Amino acid sequence: MENEFIKVCKYSDLKEKTGKQFFVKDIEIALFKVDGKVYALSNICPHQKTHLMHEGIIEDGKVICPVHGWEFDLQTGNLAKGRKGLEVYDVKIDDDYVYVKVREKNFIW
Repeated sequence: MENEFIKVCKYSDLKEKTGKQFFVKDIEIALFKVDGKVYALSNICPHQKTHLMHEGIIEDGKVICPVHGWEFDLQTGNLAKGRKGLEVYDVKIDDDYVYVKVREKNFIW
């Protein structure tokens, strides 16, 4: 069951260059459809832990955080110059549904 693709929404429910927030196995993600391709990234900006990436502006293959303007590559989640930024999740489309594979975090206490 771990690391499986989970049905999130209908592909047709996503609007071009408009993000949407979802929870998949308690992990908050933002989905974006850009030029017909769907990207899944963490919805939580690492800068100040704001949960608003789904409200970001899409420009030149990046999502721009609506709070402080940090830019993240849609494909890698990285900031400029390859610096780690947002977690990116695998996406597949099947029969008009979007599926996302999240990696559950295992905490060792």
